[in-house]
Amino acid sequence: MPNPNRARRLAAAAFEELVLQPVRIGIVGLGKIALEEHVPALRAHAAFDLVACVSSRTSFDGLACFSSIERMLDGCEGLDAVAVCTPPQAHFAVAKLALLRGKHVLLEKPPCPTVAEFDELTALAIAAGRTLFQTWHARETAAVAKASRWLETRVVRRGRVVWREDVRQWHPGQSWIWQDGGFGVLDAGINAISILTKILPEPVAVESAHLLVPENCASPIAATAVFRTQSGAIIDAEFDFRHHGSQSRAMQLETDGGTLTLAWPGMEPGGTGMSVELGDQLEEYASLYERFAGLIARGVSETDKRPLELVADILARATRSTVAPFHE
Repeated sequence: MPNPNRARRLAAAAFEELVLQPVRIGIVGLGKIALEEHVPALRAHAAFDLVACVSSRTSFDGLACFSSIERMLDGCEGLDAVAVCTPPQAHFAVAKLALLRGKHVLLEKPPCPTVAEFDELTALAIAAGRTLFQTWHARETAAVAKASRWLETRVVRRGRVVWREDVRQWHPGQSWIWQDGGFGVLDAGINAISILTKILPEPVAVESAHLLVPENCASPIAATAVFRTQSGAIIDAEFDFRHHGSQSRAMQLETDGGTLTLAWPGMEPGGTGMSVELGDQLEEYASLYERFAGLIARGVSETDKRPLELVADILARATRSTVAPFHE
């Protein structure tokens, strides 16, 4: 069983260390999301000192580069934290080793292929007295907080979620997304689900789902799901990687006090109650690292697993159809 006294002592030591100097952090995995979002956000934040990476590159912009997480942990003296930006299939092993070696861990979404793996990481963080931060970057805007407050005094009657994008544009060369544990279209769709679970004032569950899986892939290229809130409201969701042109991402919730519409940049908000436009990813990741710094300073973790649980339920309960093979 975790020792709470030991955890508190370690957390206090982590706080004192943060006060004296920035958190020395390494990134594991220098793929598209790390290069476009994590590296700029870390270098812009005074609480962090980006010092190392795990990558197939032999060098990268002044960072110490290592070929494995083990070599980075062994070879980077004074490393405090690790940002895990690998494909989700590798998250568990990397995060587990980092926690066992006494490092704070930030996990890119989705957390792990299974809820059981994520539960184990959560327990490890408690035992080690280290911060585990499961990120849901799509939540990190003022618009989401505003929508959540608006819904607090209203009852949702029904809703619709649409997430359509061109996988060749937004996930080029990411073959892992089609493999077991890669989530397919739900790797992106989980962003919408993370917002839904954040703003709804009551729990939501999966009523039914259907997946379209290319005959040469293990993960879906498109999916539909029906969610039901605790009070009985139905929310229909559609996720599709086969969309061409500008992405189509929006969420609309009809309530007893008007309609809430959330739209991503490039789409026209609408509705009779409240309409908000969600921010871009640079804003989201700046907010994530601000939150990570605060969690480390307070010696606590943030491990909301509700979006992962809903995706796991979709995959477990869905009917499936085989569609034409996917070729990039």
